[in-house]
Amino acid sequence: MRFAIDSDSGWLRDVNQVPSPNCDERPGGAELELIVVHSISLPPGEYGGSAIDAFFTNTLAAHQHPYFAEIAHLHVSAHALIKRDGELTQFVPFTRRAWHAGESEYCGRERCNDFSVGIELEGVDDGPFTDAQYATLAHLVRALEAAYPSLRGGDIVGHSDIAPGRKTDPGPGFDWQHLARLLSA
Repeated sequence: MRFAIDSDSGWLRDVNQVPSPNCDERPGGAELELIVVHSISLPPGEYGGSAIDAFFTNTLAAHQHPYFAEIAHLHVSAHALIKRDGELTQFVPFTRRAWHAGESEYCGRERCNDFSVGIELEGVDDGPFTDAQYATLAHLVRALEAAYPSLRGGDIVGHSDIAPGRKTDPGPGFDWQHLARLLSA
């Protein structure tokens, strides 16, 4: 599995693309320096379906599930989503700022959306992620580093690392050592 990114447009080639309106321009001079791993499932603990796509495109039907009624008004996105089977969907070009981190800080820098890529994994904080997800994530990280040299050797962190006390994902179910082994292979 290899991913190719058009570094000018910020879009991956040959993957599912579902453009999200929940993005904007990065501030002038901002370079990609951080990859943020998130987890999401909609409804919580359930996998499959199109609810995440709908959520990131502001088309989530609030009446379909009580939890959806709580979140349908939010305008959020991520650059990419990796489903349980490893399938990759891109919502926002990497050249634009996805609205994934919210109020955040990393190494004394606020507004992590300005300089980061947000990658969602379909999952829950306390559950395991699949081998297919780790493999796709590792391939995506390599493609990002190839397209954007400013990410080479950069940090990969969890949402909980940049918004402690507010966010817990990807949670203890995410195996950071497994990802590190895949990236070093």
